Amino acid sequence: MIKLFLVLLASFSFSYAHADAAKVKDILQNNYPQLGKIDKANKANILGLYEVVAQGQLFYTDEKAQYLISGSIIDLKTMRNLTEERSRKLFAIDFNSLPFDLAVKKIKGNGQRKMAYFSDPNCSFCQKLESELKNVDNVTLYLFMLSIFPGSDKKVQGVWCSKDQVKAWDNLMLNHIQPPAGTCDVPIAKLMDISQKLNINGTPALIFADGVLVPGFRPAAELEKSLNSTVSR
Repeated sequence: MIKLFLVLLASFSFSYAHADAAKVKDILQNNYPQLGKIDKANKANILGLYEVVAQGQLFYTDEKAQYLISGSIIDLKTMRNLTEERSRKLFAIDFNSLPFDLAVKKIKGNGQRKMAYFSDPNCSFCQKLESELKNVDNVTLYLFMLSIFPGSDKKVQGVWCSKDQVKAWDNLMLNHIQPPAGTCDVPIAKLMDISQKLNINGTPALIFADGVLVPGFRPAAELEKSLNSTVSR
């Protein structure tokens, strides 16, 4: 991951005055291999910048590809985070393509709204999320269990092998009741692989019906807002 807010790539000189997106992509790809694979480069319509997608992140560069900017661009008139809004569209996930057969499904109320989330039983913020989800109704939840923290694999197996997976998970996360040891096959490796492909690097990670991936804990009020905005999808 590129951590610098502003990276001076080089004082590389080019004979043209205005680069197009394809040229910008080629310059970065051919001259700066440390950036990794450049997936996309498009005109950003912001300060003459170009947006660059690499390593699952959105960056900006100038027309000569001399500088790489990492961070958010804020419209001060509206206080909109333009980078965040664009990232939501660029990195949207096809919700219906998620492997729901590998999820623990929980229907609350009419189940009209939908949300998928990746969680680890030993993640403290995941436990906080479950407490917030108690206050969210009329939603279908798809839980994908990961084993990131030490000792999580046995807990995941216990929940997955339970006759009532939802009850076992709720008891574990809300009441700290350990599920009985499981002996069935658990798709932990598959789920870890899927999470990596979706650029999920930590838990909890939420995916709403519009495909927006939201990393980290969110309180019930924010969950309600996001669920309501995607209920018709």
